[in-house]
Amino acid sequence: MKVYMDFSIKKKTLEYGKMIKFSHTIFALPFALSAVVLAWQTHAPSMVDLVWILAAMVGARSAAMGFNRIVDADIDLKNPRTAIREIPAGILSRKEAVFFVGISSLVFIFSAAMLSRLCLFLSFPVLLFLLFYSYTKRFTPYCHVYLGAAISLAPVGAWVALTGGLAWGVVFLSLSLMTYIAGFDILYACQDIDFDRKQGLHSLPARLGPRKAMQISTFLHILTMGFLGAMYINFGMHPVFLGFLAAIGILLVVEHRLVRPDDLSRINMAFFHINSIVSLLLFAGVLAESFFR
Repeated sequence: MKVYMDFSIKKKTLEYGKMIKFSHTIFALPFALSAVVLAWQTHAPSMVDLVWILAAMVGARSAAMGFNRIVDADIDLKNPRTAIREIPAGILSRKEAVFFVGISSLVFIFSAAMLSRLCLFLSFPVLLFLLFYSYTKRFTPYCHVYLGAAISLAPVGAWVALTGGLAWGVVFLSLSLMTYIAGFDILYACQDIDFDRKQGLHSLPARLGPRKAMQISTFLHILTMGFLGAMYINFGMHPVFLGFLAAIGILLVVEHRLVRPDDLSRINMAFFHINSIVSLLLFAGVLAESFFR
């Protein structure tokens, strides 16, 4: 009986992890950890602080992704690409997903409360902002920018948790994350142009077509590099960071070379593999810069 229960819990945990694509945490987590390292210069966190920051990030992202899967379940069922997701495929029920979102939300709020009273007060509007993303595709083609803005709260949140305030450097870091996420989300949305148009859903690729949408994606990633450069200047970072910044720029160029308006076959490679490396390179660059400084 115990073996069966252990297997069942493990199986359910894996299903929840797949539902929220937990592996995609690697896109934003390094940006938030970069904010922690940068704040470390003047506000050294305790191990307890780090634990609560990580718990808050995991809770917030899990709640937002789980809520998105609930809201989009009926739409996902109609789309051959997404019909295999856990709720439309019947692997997880809506009640199970609602329970998961509720627990994740409580984890986020409780973790924020353990960091500071300010973080507790901010956790409620932040959570609402994150959850509202799930509805944006129903009324605006700029849903990609909203998604980027929602995810970009991670480094700002980590900074506020440690310092109790804001700084221009971390604002530039968050803006780089916003444009970075929005840029590759536009590329990813090119897969569903026909479906979105038929269902009356909004996205920049559905509104403008793949070629113009990809041009906007390119522009957003140019802004990403600009914001990272502004962060470098504002924080007075060590020149070693420029080497990592150059590598990030090269990878973004490669990403846009892989995905073309008439060939989306390599979009998954661009979406997951390259973007994962970009995020890790940023964190490695901030660590190296901190060491040399």
